Amino acid sequence: MSAHLYIEGGGNSKEEKIRCREAFSTLLKSQGFSGRMPRLTACGGRGAAFDDFKTAHTTAKPGHFIGLLIDSEDPLAMPMEPQEQQTWEHLRQRDDWAQPNGATDDQVLFMTTCMETWIAADRETLRAHYGQGLNENQLPPTTSLESRHRHTVQDSLEKATSACSNAYRKGKRSHEVLGKLKPAVLAALLPSFARAMAILEQKL
Repeated sequence: MSAHLYIEGGGNSKEEKIRCREAFSTLLKSQGFSGRMPRLTACGGRGAAFDDFKTAHTTAKPGHFIGLLIDSEDPLAMPMEPQEQQTWEHLRQRDDWAQPNGATDDQVLFMTTCMETWIAADRETLRAHYGQGLNENQLPPTTSLESRHRHTVQDSLEKATSACSNAYRKGKRSHEVLGKLKPAVLAALLPSFARAMAILEQKL
């Protein structure tokens, strides 16, 4: 099956979108999707990603998987069976987004609560990327990491790397570390990440 993921991220510039797409591509290849990679589009803002997804979903050919990879923004409940996560209901309640006709919950792949949650989870990669300047005491515990507010996680990354020459910032620096993350580490700690990878495994 062919697939196309519309991703929240990449800012407003062409260069940022390229870096964003490349980082997610590297991460997915690390997951083992080389040779069957989905097409990736970094859309910039959250609303733009949703708009692009809706257009693609409406015009998709049979057998072509269209996915929306976005921040959940807020924590969300994970059912005993992750595949049963009610993603569109979360988006309806939080963003007042209507579920497009024919769209299914497995088309929404959440970064819960944000991309920084993924980054904060992989401490080994953070140590390698930031070196001795990293202050791990500023980072939240890795247990129940997806339950933490996005601003808490984002602020903790900035504080933990403030003494580093490449201190964490959204944009180029965030994508540099994103592409180095280890999917196995993320899947073990982050249920929504594990769910997203399981769905892609089925679709690709």
